[in-house]
Amino acid sequence: MKITELHDQLGYTTVFLPHPDAQITDGYTSDLLSDVMANAPEGGVLITIQAHKNTIAVCGLAGLRAVVLCNGREPDEGMREAAQTDGVALFSTLKSQFTVSAEISRIL
Repeated sequence: MKITELHDQLGYTTVFLPHPDAQITDGYTSDLLSDVMANAPEGGVLITIQAHKNTIAVCGLAGLRAVVLCNGREPDEGMREAAQTDGVALFSTLKSQFTVSAEISRIL
């Protein structure tokens, strides 16, 4: 799926979108960043509540293309800057991780 579908089809708020034509091939839900580093699929989207710059650093290591922050979490300034520097798309939503995981799974 195109990364823009996270906004266009699912209605997540776009915080930062560096590559609108990028493809998302999988997803991973976790709040434990060491788990994300070890298990997240390259080219995927991370579904989490971890709204800080270390999340973006882990995405870079794991080859993730996007982050969806759930439960109304908003990125701090450090996370926004890291996303811009590393080219990781950033979205937010009021929805739970469970709901977001199911929604993304349906359109992949």
